Amino acid sequence: MVPRLLAICLLASSLCFAGVTDEVRDQLAHSDFAAAEAALESYRNQQGVTADYLEALSWMARANLLAKRFDRAETYARQTESLSRQLLARRPLDAEPHLPIALGAALEVQAQMLAARGQQTQAVALLRRSLAAYRDTSIQPRLQKNLNLLGLAGQPATPLKIAHYIGPKPVSLSQLNGSPVLLFFWAHWCGDCKAEGPVIARLKSEFGPRGLACSPPHNSTATPPREKTQNLRTNSPT
Repeated sequence: MVPRLLAICLLASSLCFAGVTDEVRDQLAHSDFAAAEAALESYRNQQGVTADYLEALSWMARANLLAKRFDRAETYARQTESLSRQLLARRPLDAEPHLPIALGAALEVQAQMLAARGQQTQAVALLRRSLAAYRDTSIQPRLQKNLNLLGLAGQPATPLKIAHYIGPKPVSLSQLNGSPVLLFFWAHWCGDCKAEGPVIARLKSEFGPRGLACSPPHNSTATPPREKTQNLRTNSPT
């Protein structure tokens, strides 16, 4: 009877901590940083450092950065990267989805922190080193995106390929030379992109009369990134 009771208790304990990332994200959505930290500490005490734990830890870094709690964001990002490297000594990065999400977010937050402090060169260098280290993994597109955001700032926009488009044919950027232009890149599978539609419409209504041109390039061949795919699968009704 005692062994059976012990087994039931252990099973219940593991189930309680089965989704620490979801629990932490829920707490952070309500700006309850203390509860999120408590959930992480409790999980680690019971389960140790797992890939799920590291993804939850990376969300702490992202949420603190968004809340402008920069010191905490940097601490969480560095901790996530360090612990991720320890796991990588025993397994491939893409063995499951949690670890690449965690490591990608940790590197992203650190680069954004450097850029926010005016250390653009160091941020670009960090991303380039990371790209060299993880070029053949699922986080390569994420790192490249962040490098583009930093490295292309202040540079002339490259010409857009407009052979395929949705709605009215977009104007080439050369025709808009000298005018402020808002380029909003989106994909058909991206719910967040579509949610930004009303925001883009308001910007166009407010600043269009002052010369702002809006161009929304669409990539019909893009596929959802791994993190987005996972979220879609998790949130889909069964």
